[in-house]
Amino acid sequence: MDISKAPNPRKLQLCRIYFLTGFAFLPFVWAVNVCWFFEEAFRKPPYTEQTQIKRYVIYSAIGTFIWTIALITWVILFQANRAAWGATADYISFIIPLGVP
Repeated sequence: MDISKAPNPRKLQLCRIYFLTGFAFLPFVWAVNVCWFFEEAFRKPPYTEQTQIKRYVIYSAIGTFIWTIALITWVILFQANRAAWGATADYISFIIPLGVP
């Protein structure tokens, strides 16, 4: 998406929509928000809406980082303890690996 041709109020509106959408347990949207609006927030000459865009980009980056750490922690924890958790782990698994009793 090319946001460079959009007027500044529309850029702010899009950035805010992506930021709020991330709260629906969609951290990927926060990552997209950071990628799309990083240049607008930090590298363009100052304009009125830039401070709000900068805030949304920073909060989106923090949210993406927290979700990434939480997801990596969960994957490591689950993979390390899947066999020990027995039936409970089987109930929350989509694919049950063969060869582990």
